[in-house]
Amino acid sequence: MNKGLIVSCQALPEEPLHSSFIMSKMALAAKEGGAVGIRANGVEDIKAIKGEVDLPVIGIIKINYDGMKPYITPTMKEVDALIESKVDVVAVDATIDQTEEFLKSLKEKYPNQKFMADISTIEEGLRAEALGFDYIGTTLVGYTEQSKGLNNFDVLKGLIEKCNAPIVAEGNFDTPEKARKALEAGAYTVVVGGAITRPQLITKKFAEEVNKAL
Repeated sequence: MNKGLIVSCQALPEEPLHSSFIMSKMALAAKEGGAVGIRANGVEDIKAIKGEVDLPVIGIIKINYDGMKPYITPTMKEVDALIESKVDVVAVDATIDQTEEFLKSLKEKYPNQKFMADISTIEEGLRAEALGFDYIGTTLVGYTEQSKGLNNFDVLKGLIEKCNAPIVAEGNFDTPEKARKALEAGAYTVVVGGAITRPQLITKKFAEEVNKAL
């Protein structure tokens, strides 16, 4: 992955911009704005994005399985599909909710593929590094039971201090100032999503402020 700003171009089925074509254009807009990489969800979106821009792509597949907490690339089926789509980096849920057996199997099956661990605590990041992950991201800080109440900057700084693997700042680094601060703290790169690519969320922030004056 390149150092700098990576833009997460995702829209789930229930969102207004859910479309591989739209996500490919979102990626193009991100590139024109200075992004050095893209994070994308789903094989169709990834193929469309790779056809539009020549930036490195972090690929995920979000899917919910009954009785399973992890939903970001949770099984080998999704990993296989992402690698077939030729993503540069495969990101998976590497929180304590995911089994160590599965996480170990990734490099065993695909030793030459780059993998990113989406984690929510410092301890999970240390486990991911010990299991051979190439990148560790703070993607899920605050989104798991074990990380409720944790500050994303605190987790980021703790990982930077304790890990040798490159640390990716992701998850609520939602202003230019926060993104810059993450890199100044020592993050290898920073991923920003909804603050750039989800207009309904951006509009909501403006509407809430405007409505205070009405």
